[in-house]
Amino acid sequence: MSLDIYAADEQADHPVAVERWASLARSVLEAEGVVRDTEVSLLFVDEATIASLNERFLEKPGPTDVLAFPIEDEADRSGRSPDEGGTGPGSIEADTGRLLLLGDVVICPAVAAHNAVEHGVTFDDEIALLVVHGILHLLGMDHEVDAEAERMELREQQLLARYYRMAS
Repeated sequence: MSLDIYAADEQADHPVAVERWASLARSVLEAEGVVRDTEVSLLFVDEATIASLNERFLEKPGPTDVLAFPIEDEADRSGRSPDEGGTGPGSIEADTGRLLLLGDVVICPAVAAHNAVEHGVTFDDEIALLVVHGILHLLGMDHEVDAEAERMELREQQLLARYYRMAS
């Protein structure tokens, strides 16, 4: 069984430690019980690229910091839609022997750098939060209602404390 994180830095605005963030993503997935053949993409893109994705899939103008594109295993779906929550890794039966394509997390380091200043944290702290946040979206967590948002934020902080802050 393998857990493959395909990470790529497709922007030049802010250098990112691709392997470091792929390792964090892997740790979060393992902590959340993803232990079978699974593939996730972690992409770092520029503002124009994430703005285009944000407009196309969420119908929101301008760049954002992170988008999650869960890949569902439903035959009637066409394409991928970010931040829908999804059913997470349980949507594919464990005994099928197939690779689970969990989805893509797309992060914009330029927006993250701006947010880090606003939030009074380091750039790395902001990127770590976005990696964890995006992975949790792929696993079905969301923040559309207050109770869900609180649950997601608590889990983000637990995972960051264990796999990011302890490793820093």
